[in-house]
Amino acid sequence: MTSLLVALLGASALLEAPARAPNGPDSAAIERASLRQLLTIRRVYVDRLTGGETAAQMRDILIGALDATRLFVLTETQERADFILRGAAEDLVFTDEHSSSDGVNFRANIGTGRTTSRSTGQNAGIGLGDNESDRSAERRHEAIAAVRLVNAAGDIVWSTTQESLGAKFRGASADVADKISAKLKEDFERARKLAP
Repeated sequence: MTSLLVALLGASALLEAPARAPNGPDSAAIERASLRQLLTIRRVYVDRLTGGETAAQMRDILIGALDATRLFVLTETQERADFILRGAAEDLVFTDEHSSSDGVNFRANIGTGRTTSRSTGQNAGIGLGDNESDRSAERRHEAIAAVRLVNAAGDIVWSTTQESLGAKFRGASADVADKISAKLKEDFERARKLAP
């Protein structure tokens, strides 16, 4: 009985253990290695972003936000870069419409009648009605970008996806670019703490 209990506990421990390749690195080791590679970045080329018509504009805004971080040199010449920032972006302006309708109606009729040489009849009626409808249209602005830093060997070193409905004092595209650069600065700080 005791050996069966030990076997069951051992099997459940194996099921609960995180799955990883034998003799392979775990996810924490991969993350540390990627963070350390961030510190090797000297020059970055921001590639054209895929997406809708606004992707080119988003690229320019993103270049401005990344340049403000002063983490590395941005270059317009891809051959001079040791890392490339690639990704996709979309900036949408749309109208969000809502409509609703409420109504209350009540009707009642009572009638009697007799047809003879003398005609008599009684009729009564009552009616009540109330209808209300509401329609609103709100113009909305939404931007999203998914970017990644790729080294010369083609390995992805860092990536993030950010989205925004716009901030109080800036548009959605500028807010997304600021979120991307803030996340990159945060990860650079984490990498500096890991450095020997």
